[in-house]
Amino acid sequence: MNEFEDLLNSVNEVAPGDVVTAEVLTVDAGQANVAIAGTGVEGVLTLRELTNDREADINELVKVGESLELLVLRQVVGKDTDTVTYLVSKKRLEARKAWDKLVGREGEVVTVKATRAVKGGLSVEFEGLRGFIPASMIDTRFTRNTERFVGQEFDAKIKEVDPAENRFILSRRDVVEEVAAAARQEVFSKLTVGENVTGKVARITSFGAFIDLGGVDGLVHLTELSHERNVSPKSVVTVGEEVEVKVLALDEEEGRVSLSLKATTPGPWDGVEQKLAAGDVIEGKVKRLTDFGAFVEVLPGIDGLVHISQISHKRVENPKDALTVGQDVTVKVLEVNAADGRVSLSIKALEERPAQAEGEAKAEKRDSRPRRPKRQEKRDFELPETQTGFSMADLFGDIEL
Repeated sequence: MNEFEDLLNSVNEVAPGDVVTAEVLTVDAGQANVAIAGTGVEGVLTLRELTNDREADINELVKVGESLELLVLRQVVGKDTDTVTYLVSKKRLEARKAWDKLVGREGEVVTVKATRAVKGGLSVEFEGLRGFIPASMIDTRFTRNTERFVGQEFDAKIKEVDPAENRFILSRRDVVEEVAAAARQEVFSKLTVGENVTGKVARITSFGAFIDLGGVDGLVHLTELSHERNVSPKSVVTVGEEVEVKVLALDEEEGRVSLSLKATTPGPWDGVEQKLAAGDVIEGKVKRLTDFGAFVEVLPGIDGLVHISQISHKRVENPKDALTVGQDVTVKVLEVNAADGRVSLSIKALEERPAQAEGEAKAEKRDSRPRRPKRQEKRDFELPETQTGFSMADLFGDIEL
C-alpha cells in the first residue's frame, strides 16, 4: 500500500501544461515511450507530436536513451490496466517557445520553410510553429501555382502575431520588393542614357520584350525590336537569350527603363547610297497600299513609294485597282533621300507610253499650245461724207459771235 501511495503521489506531480524532461525508453510502431524524470511515470510521444512531417521516420528523429524536453498534454489511463501514462509533445513545446520568440517581432524578417500549399496561399514552418502566407503576399505578382514553393526555404517578413488566436501571418512579397528596390537603385546608379548594356530576355509580351538588367527589367517596345515593320517579338528574341541593348530613357521614380535592340544593329538605311541610286531599275514587292500610292520593298527594311501618278500612264483612281499586296513589280528609282528615309519609285517610267487616237492627239496638241492673249478690236469711226474743203463757218455758221 505504501508503494502504491507513493506512486499516486508521484503521478500528482505531473499536470497538463508542465514542461518535463524525459528519457526515451523504446521506439516502436510510430511512437516513443519515455520515462518522465523525477516522477516515476511514463509518457507517450507520437510521431504527430514530434514533427509536422507525416512522412518522417520516427527512428531517425529520436533514439533510445536520448533525453528530451517535452510538454505534458494530458493524462491517459489504460483500459485494461490501472496504469497511468501521459501524452507528451515535443512539437508543441517548440511551438510555445517560438510564440514567445515571435511576440512583438512584427516587421522582422525570418527564414521559413514552405510545408504545403493550402487554399489561398502557403503553409510555412518557423521553429516548429506553423504560419501562413496568403497568395497575394507570396510574390510581386499574384501566384496561382503555389505548389512550386513547397519544400523551399526563403525569407519572409512577419506581418501579424497573435498567440491567443494561433495566428501567424507572413509576407514573402515584402522581402522580394525590398531586395528588388535595393537592386533597382544600384542598377539605376550605373545606367546612362545612350549607352549599350547587356541583359537577358526575361519575358515576352505582345507589345515587346522585357530585359533583365540585373535587378531591373527594361522594356524593348515592339517598335524598337527590329528595323523591320510588323514583326512578332517571338520571331526576334527568346526567353533567356542574352542581348545587347541601348538605353533610350530612364525613369527611376517609376522604375522604368526604355531600351532598343534595333539601335545596336546596322539599320537598312546605313550605306543605302551605295546600294541604290536614281536611275536604277530593280525588282521589289508591294508591301502596302494607300490612297496616294504603293509602298514597295526594294531592300530588306527599305520601302520606297510609288506615287499614284507613277503607277501607270493611264489614270488610276485607286492604287488597289492596279496593284495588290505581295505582288512582284519592277520599278525605277527616281530619288534616294537617306537623311529623310525616303525612296521615290516609278512603274510607269519603265512602260511605253500608249498610242493615242488621232483626234485625241490633236486635241491634246491643240490644248497644249500656249494661247495668245486677245487683241482689242479696232473701231472705225465714220467721218462726214465731205471729208475735205469745210471751213469753220460751215461748222459754226449758226452761232452768233
